[in-house]
Amino acid sequence: MISEPSRHCAVELQALPSRIGQVRRIISAQLRYWHLDPLIDQAALGVTELLTNVHRHAQPDKSCTVELELLLDRLTVSVHDHDPRLPTVCDADSSATSGRGLAMIAAVSESWGVRPSAGTGKVVWFTLPAPSLTSALPPLPVYGSTTDGPFGSCPAVPMEPVAVRTRTRSAVAG
Repeated sequence: MISEPSRHCAVELQALPSRIGQVRRIISAQLRYWHLDPLIDQAALGVTELLTNVHRHAQPDKSCTVELELLLDRLTVSVHDHDPRLPTVCDADSSATSGRGLAMIAAVSESWGVRPSAGTGKVVWFTLPAPSLTSALPPLPVYGSTTDGPFGSCPAVPMEPVAVRTRTRSAVAG
């Protein structure tokens, strides 16, 4: 069985507020390149929340890697940082101005999770269902099909060439 190869994109950065907007634009451009425009808003929102968490909580530094991987019908977005502490979902008070990031990721994604990284730190990830390219495009009409189609089985009627008459016109500039 031959399957579609995976597509992968990685960006290394310092999770600073000025860089978060740049990463959102990079992700948007990459998803447009992969013809996954419907996923841009959800992916950008999720990455913003994850990078904000790195900026606010990660120690000893703010360096991280954002990765996008498209494998068949699933886009996985992940952020790797150097802090081994695992994040927790908070029950934010209705008047709280923060603390809802992971809950928002859970709401817009198909699945999400956290795993310790092979070296140090952790990986926080979420997945989005990717529309298949063939289902995103309208079906093309098939000419000369040998199926019955909507007309049932009809005997083939030979087509005779039709003469096309054109009138010759001339224009005289005067």
